[in-house]
Amino acid sequence: MNDRAVTFHELHERYAPEVYRFALWLGGDPTTARDITAETFARAWTAPTEPRQETVKAYLFAIARNLHRKQWRHAGKHTELDETLPDPAPQPDESAGQRDDLRQAWAAVQALPEMDRRVLLLRAEEGMPYEDIAALTGLSVATAKVKVFRARARLAAQLQADINTQL
Repeated sequence: MNDRAVTFHELHERYAPEVYRFALWLGGDPTTARDITAETFARAWTAPTEPRQETVKAYLFAIARNLHRKQWRHAGKHTELDETLPDPAPQPDESAGQRDDLRQAWAAVQALPEMDRRVLLLRAEEGMPYEDIAALTGLSVATAKVKVFRARARLAAQLQADINTQL
C-alpha cells in the first residue's frame, strides 16, 4: 500500500462520521447524506493536490456543502409527475375532430350574408357593444340586435343541419 492510501484511510476513519452528520444536517435524508459523504471522500481522494492537514475538515465540509447545493439545484429542476392526472392535451382523434368542427363552423359563418357575418363577428369576436356595432355599420341599435340574433339563429341552424347529415 502506498502512503496516500493509508492517509486516505486514516482521513476517512477520522472525518467520515462528521461529514455524514454535516450532510445529514444539510439535507435531512440519511441515504442522501451517505451518498454525499462517499462522494466527498471520492473527490478529496481524486483531487490534484492533497488538502493541508490543518484545514482538511473545512475542505471536506466545503466539498459536502457544494455537493448538497448541486443536488438541491438539480432536484429543483425536476418534479415528480402525478401519473393519475389526465393529460390535458387533446388526443389525436379529438384534435382532428375539433379541427373538423372548426372548419364546419367557419364554413357556416362564411355562408351567412355579409352584413350578418359582420355584426355577428363584431359582437362575438370583438365583444363590441350593440351601440358601437350600430355606429360602425350604420344600423340602428335595435336593428343591430336583431341582426346579431338572426345571424346566431342561422348559424345554429346550419351547424345543426351539418350534424344531422353526418349521422
